[in-house]
Amino acid sequence: MKEIAFRDAVRDAMSEEMRRDESVFLMGEEVAEYNGAYKASQGMLDEFGPKRVIDTPIAELGFAGIGVGAASNGLRPIIEFMTFNFSLVAIDQIINSAAKMLSMSGGQYSVPIVFRGPTGNAGQLGAQHSQNFENWYANTPGLKVVVPSNPYDAKGLLKSSIRDNDPVIFMESELMYGDKMEVPEEEYLIPLGKAEVKRSGKDVTIVSFGKMVPRVVMPAVEQLAKEGIEAEVVDLRTVRPIDYATVIESIKKTNRCVVVEEAWPLASISSELAYHAQRHAFDYLDAPVLRVTNRDVPLPYAPTLIEEILPNVKRTIEAVKAVMYR
Repeated sequence: MKEIAFRDAVRDAMSEEMRRDESVFLMGEEVAEYNGAYKASQGMLDEFGPKRVIDTPIAELGFAGIGVGAASNGLRPIIEFMTFNFSLVAIDQIINSAAKMLSMSGGQYSVPIVFRGPTGNAGQLGAQHSQNFENWYANTPGLKVVVPSNPYDAKGLLKSSIRDNDPVIFMESELMYGDKMEVPEEEYLIPLGKAEVKRSGKDVTIVSFGKMVPRVVMPAVEQLAKEGIEAEVVDLRTVRPIDYATVIESIKKTNRCVVVEEAWPLASISSELAYHAQRHAFDYLDAPVLRVTNRDVPLPYAPTLIEEILPNVKRTIEAVKAVMYR
């Protein structure tokens, strides 16, 4: 085992897969000469050269399209967006080309491509640079959507994503690139579509994914434990496909559920989970499923307003106590 940062886990996953398979390459803004906007590709240009670590112009639609074409012809591109806010410029290639190619070609063409980069709020960056589109992409048949919450998961899930024959949206967080934890030095893979119970508990199930797990859910759970409330934490890891079975089994055990998600509330992943909870665990629920999401407004610049609008520990604890009628 060795302790590495989240950015290093991403780099190690890409590098290991590029050494294993010559069809894998990395393309995006500042991924080569600058070692990545968040240093997630540091040293990769020196090892793999400019034909496999490729700097692009500021033209997301263009290099996303190049990636889709390359993937359709036998290569395995990793396309980095400096932030997923900029993926909107390339969304036609992602939704109308990558996601639909296998179906529209009658199974003749797969598109083994990974679109990766940071998602969500990262401080005072303004409304246009602080958005979460996990649920947007998860709404699209043909895509897989991965949102890791720690370096261990990031490495194992990214390696599986690169090997997957379907297009994968791999969403990280700017605020987590420096997070460290111990990661095995030997190779490992984490299957897509399998959630993990991060903490066992008997009183309430808290479902979340990505940055919310270490930044909001776990601190809330620690405070709740001091008050005698034992929460079970389910980290989805992937939001398409969603591991509904693990969520439902946890709800059957605890009889209560809170979903924490950094996203706008309408048509969110938490909406979907609430539906499945009432559809498949109705007789086990002792309280309505509650959600802790962003407030339904564009994210402002002022830090006081950011704190009020994003999910936080206080709101999570309040939601847990509400479903427990305390």
